[in-house]
Amino acid sequence: MPEYRLGDIIDDYCVRCKRIMNHAVVSVMNTEPAKVRCRTCHSDHDYRHELAPPPKVDPRKQALFNEVLKKVDPGAQPAEDPPGESQPAEEAAPAAESPKAKAKGRGRK
Repeated sequence: MPEYRLGDIIDDYCVRCKRIMNHAVVSVMNTEPAKVRCRTCHSDHDYRHELAPPPKVDPRKQALFNEVLKKVDPGAQPAEDPPGESQPAEEAAPAAESPKAKAKGRGRK
């Protein structure tokens, strides 16, 4: 394992650029880089060992996926529902307007 010094150039995940970019070592603790500075956007952050953060899971996408699975195979076991997102599709969908109500809204008689 190499011994890092201040100013050495290393690759790391940049939190602002959201990519693995060249970084300069700004702080060293126990021969390991502690803080680095991106050479592209000049932001300082902790050394992340070239690891990107885990992706965030969108609970709405999971609920929609479970709804599609129910329609395809009603007997199938749904995937885990996110907490607080277990409302039926009928309640979530807005009520359809009648053609007369739509026409009145546009100024027609």
